[in-house]
Amino acid sequence: MTYARQLLVVFGIGGVMLPLLVPGCTTLNARKEMPLPPVPKEQAAKPEAPKVEEVGNASWYGPAHDGKATASGETFDSNKMTAAHPTLPMGTKVVVTNTKTGKSVTVKITDRGPYAKGRKIDLSRAAAQQIGMEKKGVAKVKIASRPRRKPTKKMTLPTKKIHAKPVAIRTDPSVLSPP
Repeated sequence: MTYARQLLVVFGIGGVMLPLLVPGCTTLNARKEMPLPPVPKEQAAKPEAPKVEEVGNASWYGPAHDGKATASGETFDSNKMTAAHPTLPMGTKVVVTNTKTGKSVTVKITDRGPYAKGRKIDLSRAAAQQIGMEKKGVAKVKIASRPRRKPTKKMTLPTKKIHAKPVAIRTDPSVLSPP
């Protein structure tokens, strides 16, 4: 085989094989970035917090606790629609339904409790009156809640701008050069 044929064979085969061996040099391995399709707004909505449902006994607490601080830091008022629950986050809105009367009330969790065995929730006196359980003191209820997603009050800290003072630069030749 002549030298010319050897070169032709080497470069001919090499010319075909080289682009396959070096990624990125051939169109066979080239990838085109495809943009993702836009997400419709109904799919992009934020997921809601999980709904919590319980059935159990409720009791109420009232005037003896008026004016005292609750676990959330608020002052207890037996005339407000509030409740105490052992685990739900503070500020959660809860719908409490008396299973016997069918009456419902929406309350805000502001305290921890109840501490009596066998109870799921403690209502304020006003909430107990609204669902018809004030006289009896204890009633079987259904508790439905959807924990809040955002803090009730957005706290912003004041920002203090710090202005740097210019530094004086000495250009006195006696300071710059050694004696």
